[in-house]
Amino acid sequence: MDLRSGFSDSNEFSNGSTMYNNSSSNGEARSNNSSDITPLKRLSENLGSILEASTASNFFADAKIVAADGRELTVHRCILAARSGFFKDVFCAKERSTVMLQMKEVAKDYDVGLDALGAVLGYLYSGRVKPLLKGVGVCACVDDDCSHLGCWPALDFMLQLLYASSLFCIIELVSLYQGHLLNILDKVATDDISVVLSVANKCGKTCDRLQARCTEMIVKSDADIITLEKSLPQTIVKQIMDKRKELGLDRPENLNSPDYKHVSRIHRALDSDDVELVRLLLKEGHTTLDEAYALHYAVAYCDVKTAAELLDLGLADVNHKNRKGYSVLHVAAMRKEPKIIASLLTKGAQPSELTLDGRKALQISKSHTKVVDYHNKSTEEGNASSSKDRLCIEILEQAERREPLLGEASHSLAMTGDDFRMKLLYLENRVGLARLLFPTEAKVVMDITQYDGTPEFPTPDIYPPNISGCQRKTMDLNEAPFKIKEEYLARMRALSKAVEVGKRFFPRCSEVSNKIMDADDLSQLACMGNDSPEERVAKRRRYMELQEVLNKVFHEDKEEFDRSGISSSSSSTSRII
Repeated sequence: MDLRSGFSDSNEFSNGSTMYNNSSSNGEARSNNSSDITPLKRLSENLGSILEASTASNFFADAKIVAADGRELTVHRCILAARSGFFKDVFCAKERSTVMLQMKEVAKDYDVGLDALGAVLGYLYSGRVKPLLKGVGVCACVDDDCSHLGCWPALDFMLQLLYASSLFCIIELVSLYQGHLLNILDKVATDDISVVLSVANKCGKTCDRLQARCTEMIVKSDADIITLEKSLPQTIVKQIMDKRKELGLDRPENLNSPDYKHVSRIHRALDSDDVELVRLLLKEGHTTLDEAYALHYAVAYCDVKTAAELLDLGLADVNHKNRKGYSVLHVAAMRKEPKIIASLLTKGAQPSELTLDGRKALQISKSHTKVVDYHNKSTEEGNASSSKDRLCIEILEQAERREPLLGEASHSLAMTGDDFRMKLLYLENRVGLARLLFPTEAKVVMDITQYDGTPEFPTPDIYPPNISGCQRKTMDLNEAPFKIKEEYLARMRALSKAVEVGKRFFPRCSEVSNKIMDADDLSQLACMGNDSPEERVAKRRRYMELQEVLNKVFHEDKEEFDRSGISSSSSSTSRII
């Protein structure tokens, strides 16, 4: 993706909205212009270089701009004010010596990240448009077979550039990026065209051509009214619907029919996170969840908890396809929420299902994930964990690789026999280990299995009082099995399911977890056999000591990594559940 066309380093430079070109039929003019090129290039290079983060402060930078992704760019007010009327107005209104400009405050309609912000500001500094290298960083998806022209990461980055250029009143850049978008629209997914139209509409009259082309494509597409209403202003939706009617391209939905009104009520209930109201509406009998595509709607637009609750009703077919040929899993792959994807798979969603254009959920997820996000490691409470985008892809890859082995039990769990107390203790420690090392992955599994909705298993009173973290409990669960409360059984079921789900979606994690939990020393501790009470006390004490050692080693290693500035790679090679 090369945007240098019309902005050559050797013969064209821009100042504001005026373009200066060295082409001339007059020989003397060409000679004069040729003598001007070298100093202009040097000036451009010098000004462009001071925007770099490592050097900006050395040139008396007096402002900072915070991108939508939270990263900062140090800038110079005098340069930006001279090159853009937008910045002149903004900086004149600031009285402080150092200005902090938040893009989320000034660009409320579309998020502009640091990379796009830097590209646009770089043009204001140097007068040059830097080429966007195809297949690199923020403008490339994870799918190796993609051309990276119309995939979501490439499109989103171009829209950020267009919107920032319009916001900063850089007319020539708006024209450039609008032209590029017009050239790639035929490679853009139908659902994404409405996003392009939305951004073009925000940019106003400078993007009239792009608005007209997008509107024409949407009118002739299979985009349904729900998708349009979610992404476009009502006035534009009405224009599209009127144009379809004029051309005889009406869609199957009859907006005035009782069935459609009932579907709208179901969707509004989902928007309000009221699943109980949805249940009541279904009793009216006008439509079913499948006929309303309610699960598709909840997965695409609603809160994760609401989507999970609707799925738990068990009243919708998880493999049902909408009019565009998308299953619920296809929609979830576009949203990129790991909990929803894993929940659908555990409910029977088929990862092998194809869209009308022959794509699986895995390919959709890859085409919507930026390379930079896939390889990025986020930090949560000091623990290394992978991004949600990466987790979605890994879950779908594993789902395609093999079928779930439901009921699979680990070696150590089998060795505990009928000892309810030790089974529960083993499961608590196994899941606790996963939560300690990889909180993001563990949380996905915990949410699916409703782990947090069950009470924690109380530590029996046979633990010595001097062992850290132990609580006393007078009831012996083995001696009085009839006293086992239902919530503890629910806890065991949730923990067992968590281990099974973890093995299904994170097999490498389970393998490493087995190596830790199934060590000979731990296996012997987990097997009580005919041990005397004194031997059981000793084994449990040893069990707790090993836990404390593991915690200590983990935190020491983490602190060492933090000091050395090296990010842990273990989350990408051996995840633990």
